[in-house]
Amino acid sequence: MKLNKLIKSIIPKHDFFFQMFEEDINNLVYGSRTLLQGFNFPLTEEAKNKLLLLEDIEHQGDIISHKLFNELSKSFIAPFDREDIHKLIESIDNVLDNIQGISKRIILYEINSFPGSGYKLIEILNESILELGKAIPLLRDMENKEKIIESLVHINTYENKADDIFEYAVAELFRNCKDPIELIKLKEILEGLEAATDRCEDAANAIESIIIKNT
Repeated sequence: MKLNKLIKSIIPKHDFFFQMFEEDINNLVYGSRTLLQGFNFPLTEEAKNKLLLLEDIEHQGDIISHKLFNELSKSFIAPFDREDIHKLIESIDNVLDNIQGISKRIILYEINSFPGSGYKLIEILNESILELGKAIPLLRDMENKEKIIESLVHINTYENKADDIFEYAVAELFRNCKDPIELIKLKEILEGLEAATDRCEDAANAIESIIIKNT
């Protein structure tokens, strides 16, 4: 009888974590899609409104992260290693911070053009986030291990591609941009996009650690 009560007390706690993981990644996917929609030059009013919306999306991500960290601090039993959960939450939050930072700079710097290869970088970032969106809900059941690993491999591949595209985009920028101030602005945005793909890989590494410890 006591064992049954213990099991019942644990399962709802675990379900809370999984629900919040999914809410967190869904919010990030929404943010990525919003950035993609706002990444449209010359910047229209509609695109600008999309970029401005990212501040609210990032704020919602902070709320979700706070709830998760709070629950993690007071829960006797967590579904996975606490360090891995912390790293996963933090990584998702960092990706969204990078995205919001990019959107803010586009508006503040009054960006109206962007190197063609830079568009590829934002598409790669979006694909990485979509793969996280596939993998994280599958953590509810470790029978999904192979599908999760498949997404992690894709994220790693995207991160490597992002590195190559970033280097090419910066080289393209130095070749074609004659205004040094404009060059600095655009390079900073490219760096933000590349950094966001790195943070996606951080999240993938946290998921990989969870799989290793629980299978």
